[in-house]
Order: sequence, then C-alpha cells, then structure tokens
Amino acid sequence: MSADNSSAQLSRHGAERNSAPWNSQGRANLNNFLDEETTELYARIRAQEHEISSIRSQIAQAHIDEMQQLSEKYALERKVSDLQMAMDEKQKEYITSASKELAQRKGDLDENLRLASYLKDAEDERYIFMTSLLGLLAGYGIWPNVPNASAISACVKDLFDELQWKIRAFHDEARELNSIVDNQAGEQFYEKDSTQSKTSNIQPPQGQISTGENESSLPSHYKAEQLVNAGNHMPRYMDDNNLIDTRSLVRNDEGPGIEGFQIIGDAKPGCKLLGCGYPVRGTSLCIFQWVRHLQDGTRQYIEGATNPEYVVTADDVDKYIAVECIPMDEKGRQGELVRLFANDQNKITCDPDMQLEIDTYAFKGQAAFGVLMLMDSSENWEPATLSLRRSAFQVKINQMETIKVVEKFSKDLTIKIPCGLSAQFVLTLSDGSSHPFKTYNDVRMRDTLVLTMRMFQSKVLDEKMKGKV
Repeated sequence: MSADNSSAQLSRHGAERNSAPWNSQGRANLNNFLDEETTELYARIRAQEHEISSIRSQIAQAHIDEMQQLSEKYALERKVSDLQMAMDEKQKEYITSASKELAQRKGDLDENLRLASYLKDAEDERYIFMTSLLGLLAGYGIWPNVPNASAISACVKDLFDELQWKIRAFHDEARELNSIVDNQAGEQFYEKDSTQSKTSNIQPPQGQISTGENESSLPSHYKAEQLVNAGNHMPRYMDDNNLIDTRSLVRNDEGPGIEGFQIIGDAKPGCKLLGCGYPVRGTSLCIFQWVRHLQDGTRQYIEGATNPEYVVTADDVDKYIAVECIPMDEKGRQGELVRLFANDQNKITCDPDMQLEIDTYAFKGQAAFGVLMLMDSSENWEPATLSLRRSAFQVKINQMETIKVVEKFSKDLTIKIPCGLSAQFVLTLSDGSSHPFKTYNDVRMRDTLVLTMRMFQSKVLDEKMKGKV
C-alpha cells in the first residue's frame, strides 16, 4: 500500500470518528483499534519508503554502472577501430608483398623456362658434338667405356697422341730416305765425274735420250719427292701391331665385370624396366645409362636415366631402347661395357588398348583430356581441359571458364617429357612460351595424350607438305 492511500484512509477514519455519535466505551475501543492500525500503516509506510530509497540507490548505481560500461564500450570501440585500421594497413602490406613475391616467382619461372630452353639447345649441341667425336673415334676402332665428356676427351687425346707419334715416325723415315738418296746421288755424281774426265772426248749423240748412268743423275730432291709421295706404298717404320693400342687403355678384360645381364619388365609406355645381372671379379659399383637409338642410326643418351630402373615414355615409341652398364671395383677400375637392348632389340610400341584409344581419337578427329596446368606459382596447379582438334588445340581453365591457350599445330610445337614416374609434360608453343602440365598421377594417360597430340601434329605437317608439293 502506498503512502497516499494510507493518508486518505487515516483522514477517512478521522472524519467518521468526528461525525458519528459514540459512547465512551465504544470510542475507547475504536481508538485502540485505530492506533493499532495506524501503527501498522506507519510501519508499512516506513518499510515502503526504505524500499523506495533502496531501489532509487540501486537505480543510481545502475546508472553509474551503465555510464561506466558505455565509457568502456567507447574505449573498446576506439581500440577495435585502431586495430581494424592497423589490420587494414597490414593486409595492404601483405597484399603488396604477395604481389611482389608472385611477380618475382613468375619472373623466376620465366627465367627457369628460358634457362631450360637454353639448356635444351646446349644439350642438343653437346649431343651433336659428342656423337661427332664418337663417330671419329669409331672410325679408328676406339670406343670409350663411359660415354661422357671426360672419357671421350681422354680417348681423343690418346688418338691425337697416337697420330702425332705416327706422323713423327713417318717424317723420321722420310728424312732417313732423303739422306740415303742424297748419299747415293753424291757417290754416283763422283763416279760419273771421274768417268767423264777419262772420256772427255766422248759425247752422246745429239737427239738421243740419255739412259743408264745418266738416269741416276737426276736431282736428289726430285728422287726424295718421289719417295715421299710413295710413302703410302712403302713399309712403315713400325707396323700397326707394334703401335700403341688405345683400346687397351680403356679396356680391362681381367677387371670387374657383370654376367647374366638382362632387362626385366614390359617395354611399353608407362611400364618400368629394370637392368640387372651378377657382379663378378670384385665389382662393387655399376654405372647405368639408358640410350635411345633413333631410326637414322644416331643415338641419344636419355637425360636423367642413369639408374637401373627406367620408365618407358611416349618419347620411346618407334625407337630402340638400350641400357649400358659399366662395372667398377673398389679401386676405381672399369670393366668392359655391357650393352643390352630392350624388347628383344625391336622397336617400342604401345600396348593394344592404348593404340586402340589413339586410333579412335584419330578417327574422330578430336579428343579431350583432364589435366592440371601450372599457373603463376610453383604450387598453383589449376584443373583444366586440354581439347584437341584436327588442326589446333586449346586449354581451358575449368574453374574460371577461361581459355588459357589456343594454338594451331605447327613444327614449332614441342612436347618435352621428363624422366621418371612423374606424369608431367611441358608444351612449348610457337611463340616460345612454355607451359607445364600433368595428368594428375596417371603416367599412361600422359603418354596417350602426348602420342595423340604428336599424331595430330604429324598429320597437319604432312598435309602442309603435300600442299606445298
């Protein structure tokens, strides 16, 4: 009950007390009742006033707390704003740094591709130079055990020294013959002069050709020239059996060796081959090199294929594959080179299923392969679709639905396959740009794609040649 209601009730009771006629006893009872009720009402009023005061103090305290919370809120909002600004600045710095790093990585990638192109040209030149030197050495019956630069240089140096020695021996022989001719000519001239002094009055008839002793009176340099020109038909100063045999310098039949050498595995694209044998005569190390023999008779040392295991790729189709092994012992002595051809010395072909798939693409004149394309960074491989047509191909990025590469088949298009189980390959376009791809982890699919592209390219080039003819 509120204080106003209590006051009104007291007033009402007072009015009733003044207006009504009461007797003394009733008035006394009424007074007692009113006193008790008034006391109770006053107690309630005080309690309510105390409660109101407490509530007002709580409200004031709550207001104070609210103001403090608002102040803290504004302070936190200022801090959040400052942190947001700092975060925005940091984010801008990170974006700028990431852009610079991305540009630097792209530059590094372009530089790597350019260096890879230069390396390929250098490897081609080195291969031509080495094959030329190997052909020169083979003409003299010399074959280095290890087909590398140091071994070839050593054999060429040995051949040069041997030829130099032969030339010096031949010149010594020619000088000796010249000396003999000069001595004989001097003795004959002395005998002729003595004879002519005794028969000075005898002259040969005019018009006749002088013979006999007059024939030996030719100038000595003329006779030496005849002997030098006839050097190829005269016995040498030392026969070939006594000359230094260069092959004995690089071969050691009693040294380390390997027996029962064989190639294990199916020689088909995507399959693995293994060259193995039994080491004998102290063999502790074997040097392997896989070689690709082309149709024109030349050889190509496969880059990176220096392990006993080798994975056949699309580059090996229609070619002969061989492995060369050089056994070595702990002292570094080399044994006889062992060479063995894969596939029973037959050309490498595709398996029937792969060949049927390639023939189907050729019949349809189109094909599509799901690949991963390397974008700007070294770890950003984007899923893409490589579509082939009869005269051109394109690469579309699946996520962005954008065409990244559009190219017509030409002689400038090259496809490079790395050695090993990697499913990667690199397309070098006519403008010189290179784009790495990989067929996820499917090596067989990579070889199918590469062989199909090369088949389409070959058909386009053949049609161009026919058109020119």
